[in-house]
Amino acid sequence: MKSRTAEDESHHGGAPINGGKSIKKHKQMMMKKKNMRRLGGGGLSLEAFANAKSTTNNYNPALIKKQKEFYKNAKYVSKYKKSQKRQGKQNDISSAIRQPQDENEGEGVSQRSKKNKKKKDSSHSLKELYEKNREEEERTRIEREAIFQAKKEKRERVESQRKAAREKMFKRTRKGQPVMKYRIEHLLQTIQGSTS
Repeated sequence: MKSRTAEDESHHGGAPINGGKSIKKHKQMMMKKKNMRRLGGGGLSLEAFANAKSTTNNYNPALIKKQKEFYKNAKYVSKYKKSQKRQGKQNDISSAIRQPQDENEGEGVSQRSKKNKKKKDSSHSLKELYEKNREEEERTRIEREAIFQAKKEKRERVESQRKAAREKMFKRTRKGQPVMKYRIEHLLQTIQGSTS
């Protein structure tokens, strides 16, 4: 075997090779280095971690949605304010038009008396209209009741026929066998009904 010199020992980490403890230390150091490399360095400090979390990305869907909503609302508010201004101008114009009409109140007195006469005439016609409407409603109510009664009678008739047919279909002989006579009649009636 080749004997090693001090130069050779310095190439191997500077620790003497002949000691068992130094080999273990050397292996531990190498393992630590490997693990550090595998895990990506010595880890993050608390400050680095906090700063990494707080870095802003340009893309944040929630923020974008909020901004869109804000601009949309601002647009609606501005439209509303514009419409209010327009209505305010229109109200000023309409009030200016109404004032001259109020000055002509002397002519309005004769018009009011004509309106009162029309109201008296219209009250008679309103009574007549009310009575006509009431009679029509009464007629329609009677017709509705007649239709309802006819439907009810028809339903009861069909129900009684169905009950009778059901009783016949469930009839049995003394030995507990179904009576075929009624079943065959029922089949014959259904066939004749489908053909006609």
